[in-house]
Amino acid sequence: MKELELKYGCNPNQKPSRIFTEEYDLPITILNGRPGYINFLDAFNSWQLVKELKEATGLPAAASFKHVSPAGAAVGLPLSDLEKKINFVEEFELSPMACAYARARGADRMSSYGDFIALSDTCDKETAFIIAKEVSDGIIAPDYTPEALEILKSKRKGGYTVIQIDKDFTPKPVERRDVFGITFEQGRNELKIDETMLTNFVTDVKSFPDSAKIDLMIALITLKYTQSNSVCYAKGGQVIGVGAGQQSRIHCTRLAGNKADVWYLRQHEKVLNLKFKPDIRRPDRDNTIDVYISDEYMDVLENGVWEQFFTEKPPVFTREERLEWLKTQSGVSVGSDAFFPFGDNIERARKSGVEFIAQPGGSIRDDHVIDTCNKYGIAMVFTGNRLFHH
Repeated sequence: MKELELKYGCNPNQKPSRIFTEEYDLPITILNGRPGYINFLDAFNSWQLVKELKEATGLPAAASFKHVSPAGAAVGLPLSDLEKKINFVEEFELSPMACAYARARGADRMSSYGDFIALSDTCDKETAFIIAKEVSDGIIAPDYTPEALEILKSKRKGGYTVIQIDKDFTPKPVERRDVFGITFEQGRNELKIDETMLTNFVTDVKSFPDSAKIDLMIALITLKYTQSNSVCYAKGGQVIGVGAGQQSRIHCTRLAGNKADVWYLRQHEKVLNLKFKPDIRRPDRDNTIDVYISDEYMDVLENGVWEQFFTEKPPVFTREERLEWLKTQSGVSVGSDAFFPFGDNIERARKSGVEFIAQPGGSIRDDHVIDTCNKYGIAMVFTGNRLFHH
């Protein structure tokens, strides 16, 4: 099959719509559902991400995509009891693949609502059970066990999109696309990201622990498939904050840092001890937690809305308590798809516990950026490689 007709393009008024190849068959099989234009954009970008993560780390990888950028990505490291709790998978059996997706989904649960999922390896029943509980649009993977496929086909009243991709498919080295009737052509970004990119230390601290090397590879590979400008925070084998598609580098750093802060605030004992009603929907619980760890919660208390979600009135989580908790965050890695132009990015990243950085370098103010890292004992490498993606 060289062509697949789609319902419409990015919007219902954009017809006709299709995906097609001219020289070979499409490397996909639709096992269930009817994927659309944006589904395929998410599917093909996310598949490349997880495939490269698996190649770089040797670990199964998963990604949670929304609107052609990752909300989360992770590798299949085991989850601690705390990580199981904050990712809401305490009741599940967890294979390495399931651990990878639980982490990817847990990076930014608000943004992952209605995500498109990519898995680097076979989707097993353990992973499918987690997906079945979440609001998701579809999945792409190289294979599915019979049990997993049966579970996934039951989602969305039988309409859940399930795509199988040929894991050995290699696209042509030159890619094209049309914009405003003009054809653009460029060589595919086949830059290999691995540990060899993490050796050019420019700071006083000249080493990364092995865990940070994995996190930095996750951050850089994630950035390779994130709409630019972008900055990515990672820790413990997973993305914890992505700042995608911003015009300013400092806004990327702030946006991603704020998401990393939310990820960490969810681990505070006040959040862990919230008494939700047993029948609360997972998205409602995620939204409520997001409000609880923000200044908006005072309005919720004043309006008595808390009774809709909790069995007992939660204590106020004050701004002062939140700031004190965030000061205990450490061991975070940051990647940037282009150079940091000023030290203000380092100042913001440090507030979210960043200790390790990988960025291309090349700013006329590199000396200021390096000095700021040295002031806080942050280790930084220049990769020499920009990772813009549009």
